[in-house]
Amino acid sequence: MVGNLNFPQFSCSFRLFSKPKDDQDINNFRSHSFSQDSFNSSFSSSRSSLPSSISTLLPPQQTTLHHHSLFTINPNSSHILSLTLAGNYLYTGSSNSHIHRWPRHTTSDDDEFVSVRSSSAVKCLQMLSDDVVVSGHQDHRIRVWKISEMGIKIVASLPTLKDRLSKVLFAKNYVTIRRHKKLIWIHHNDAVSSLAVSGDKSLIYSGSWDRSFKVWRSSDFKCLESVTNAHDDAINAIVLSGEGFVYTGSADKKIKVWRFNQRNRKHDLVDSLVHHKSAVNALAYDDNLSVLISGACSGVMIASERNFSGGGHMAVVGALMGHRKAILCVRIVGELVCSGSADKTVRLWRRVVGKSYSCLGVLEGHGGPVKCLAVAAENDSDGDGREYMVYSGGLDGDIKAWKVWVPLVMEKASMANLDC
Repeated sequence: MVGNLNFPQFSCSFRLFSKPKDDQDINNFRSHSFSQDSFNSSFSSSRSSLPSSISTLLPPQQTTLHHHSLFTINPNSSHILSLTLAGNYLYTGSSNSHIHRWPRHTTSDDDEFVSVRSSSAVKCLQMLSDDVVVSGHQDHRIRVWKISEMGIKIVASLPTLKDRLSKVLFAKNYVTIRRHKKLIWIHHNDAVSSLAVSGDKSLIYSGSWDRSFKVWRSSDFKCLESVTNAHDDAINAIVLSGEGFVYTGSADKKIKVWRFNQRNRKHDLVDSLVHHKSAVNALAYDDNLSVLISGACSGVMIASERNFSGGGHMAVVGALMGHRKAILCVRIVGELVCSGSADKTVRLWRRVVGKSYSCLGVLEGHGGPVKCLAVAAENDSDGDGREYMVYSGGLDGDIKAWKVWVPLVMEKASMANLDC
């Protein structure tokens, strides 16, 4: 099967990456410098998409980021819809129902490549452990897969048969999904758009275009709870915080905050955040800084922080602006924020002055919207800078791997300002 796949090597001047040591090495990297003037055109076009109460975050006078593309994978699939990382492997889900596992630093080792085909487009992926991956699908189902040297094998399809049989005979377990149509409450009745796994790996959360999110126990995959009509429109994103809060982003333009109530054993609504004027497509949460980044169809991302002084659950820090079309995915790793957009680019951001964010660089090369991202820090600061690996999946069918190097001078400035 591997022989039928096309793995073109992206053109690079060298194969192995190392930080730039002198001017000649620096020339081997693509670098971007952003000034206030170059930012103004995209800033002006996006500002009208912000509520008047939200300030915009402008980048400082100049920042520089070094990066280059390592390789491009074209697995002969239609659209790449989801990416996730586990150890030395990259997992991808596509619209033609395939789940692939790739060695994440190279495409040359065919022995480490494994693939499986499910029965529906793979909308989202989450790792339950290093050898168990959970997938959400267009056919309303959630599937659990076991990875071994023999390949990828399905171990459960949610809701499980046991769970369905335990509820099918009782009328109280049915909910009306549309006129003259009822379904057991443990079923999603539209595409599963997003997944999240609790920090202790005991719970799986699923968000769906049916406007609900559900909670599943990972030990036996039983559905514990369904929050129906959680939003007025499709749920596009769901993320969890270490404090136990659940954040859902929806096409109804709202981000809702939920928390499990020990008394009634259900999730209660804590707050409803109306930060965007268009559909919310993507969420990412950073536990270290208690920051939520949300991306919307307007091309605007909004940064919010936990408000521990009262007056609402989250306090808006400002807006990250630069993309010219809808934000489709957001990831946070350490101090680096990555965003993918329908404008076919990936933008890299960094927290800098006070609580503001600066756009460090733009990764270009996709021929279609960037639908999904996965990011990993390669090492700690080595005295000169820090390396990251950024993986992007697009609706052009390509998966791109990028090596990013952030100079130490930027690291020190960022870390110092975080203490302000």
